[in-house]
Amino acid sequence: MSASPQSPEQRQHERPRRSRRDQMRTAGLVTLSILITLFAVLNLEEVKVNWIAGSGRAPLIIVIAISLLVGIVLAHFAQRRVGRRR
Repeated sequence: MSASPQSPEQRQHERPRRSRRDQMRTAGLVTLSILITLFAVLNLEEVKVNWIAGSGRAPLIIVIAISLLVGIVLAHFAQRRVGRRR
């Protein structure tokens, strides 16, 4: 019972194996996204927020989501700026 050799067409349809590092990175990102989602969903109370242009009341989940998005955008631009210096 030996495996028959694969034709080039069959080999083209196979996905390349992901490295252990890529698998761990994906698992870490999934875990982090689950934790962030749980944190946000568990904080539904309304809070007073001092925005740049005024203040008001908003659900804490909105404040968390906006803070997360601002952090992602700032990190992205900081990373691009560091990349240009090298």
